[in-house]
Amino acid sequence: MPPFITSLYRQWSNTSGNVRGGLFVLMAGLFTAVMSALVKHIGQEFSVVQILFIRQICVMLIISPVVLKNYQTVFKSNHKRIYVLRTFFSSVAMITGFTAVVYLPLAEATSISFVRTLFATLLAIIFLKEVVGVRRWVGTLIGFVGVLIVVRPDTNNFNIYALMAITSAFFVAANIIILRKVSQLDSSSTIMAYHSVLITLVMAGPALYYWKTPSFDELLLMVVAGGLMSVSQYLTIQAFKFGEAAAIAPMEYLRLLFATAIGVYYFNEIPTIWTGVGALFIVSSALYTMHRNRIRKQKIIADVPET
Repeated sequence: MPPFITSLYRQWSNTSGNVRGGLFVLMAGLFTAVMSALVKHIGQEFSVVQILFIRQICVMLIISPVVLKNYQTVFKSNHKRIYVLRTFFSSVAMITGFTAVVYLPLAEATSISFVRTLFATLLAIIFLKEVVGVRRWVGTLIGFVGVLIVVRPDTNNFNIYALMAITSAFFVAANIIILRKVSQLDSSSTIMAYHSVLITLVMAGPALYYWKTPSFDELLLMVVAGGLMSVSQYLTIQAFKFGEAAAIAPMEYLRLLFATAIGVYYFNEIPTIWTGVGALFIVSSALYTMHRNRIRKQKIIADVPET
């Protein structure tokens, strides 16, 4: 191995887990922003379901070695109904979310997507019976005020795409709640295999119905977008393997800066003052919610008696 590579590897190995995790989150955010820009560009000519279907084909190719290696056990589960429900949530989240990306300014769509943290808090209260104090409630409400500032609902000019972005955030949050549950029941390979196969089957029908044959360059862009989405998910998983969630999760919000810069440079999208103010409310409330969650977990750990 060349000395330069050896030196870099040594420096990386000596870096703290939180720094490494933060860098992974930062890279994931950049790749997600670029992927969103590609989807926005391709989505002007092709349906979102076709783009998602080609993305799922890429995912299937990526995970096929894992599925083939464990083909005898990977689909053994007693919780198939949960996977069907998760597939429904994921499908709605992806279709509405990417449609919003295509038709909304990137900065606005990205800002609204962060409200999933607030929806996750509400759903955790309902389905996981988590106890939420006054301060977390206030933080959550501030976040939703931020959404209203960004969207600025107007009965005379209803923005269906902003509603789609909010819908996507809700179903992403619901998916997170289900993932918390199913991760305690089955292996990660089983979860990944079921999700990938079922999503591909769901997208196949609508994709074929709206199919428009792409040129080689257009197909390549779709494949690159699908690949970036998969790489981003992998980097996010690696990030939380190395770093503490409370320390590295805030790095995700830098994705808003990437999305804003790409929107300005490539799509000539100048963010409005309302988008900036609303984004500040949403990001601040989400960061505060994560902070209160960390404090709550620390109290729970402190209250557990030693055995």
